[in-house]
Amino acid sequence: MSTTTVATPGKARLCPHCRATILQSATICPACDHSLRFDPHRTRRAAPDFSPLRVEGTIKHPAAGEAWEYSIVLSIRGERGEEITRQIVSVGALNPSEQLTFTLAVEVFTPASEAVEQES
Repeated sequence: MSTTTVATPGKARLCPHCRATILQSATICPACDHSLRFDPHRTRRAAPDFSPLRVEGTIKHPAAGEAWEYSIVLSIRGERGEEITRQIVSVGALNPSEQLTFTLAVEVFTPASEAVEQES
């Protein structure tokens, strides 16, 4: 007997703890790491099956000059170039001699791996 419900792939919901938009199939919120429902086969922050995209970059402000402001913008486009979503992820300032590293990763979870985890 399975205690998990089958969700429509890609269907989203809000995390009741942090209000982040997450996948309905998630048992742990990837933003705040809170449990969303009991699942004895899931561990905290389950590893993705694969990551087809991972980009990392570092910005270092020179020692002289005024602070730089930044906005992290995420835009997702469909195969015909239409914009599906555009969001401001974060904003902030970088002061002289400060350094920030940004990482963008697309994590993919396949239904086949979830079935294997549930059978274990």
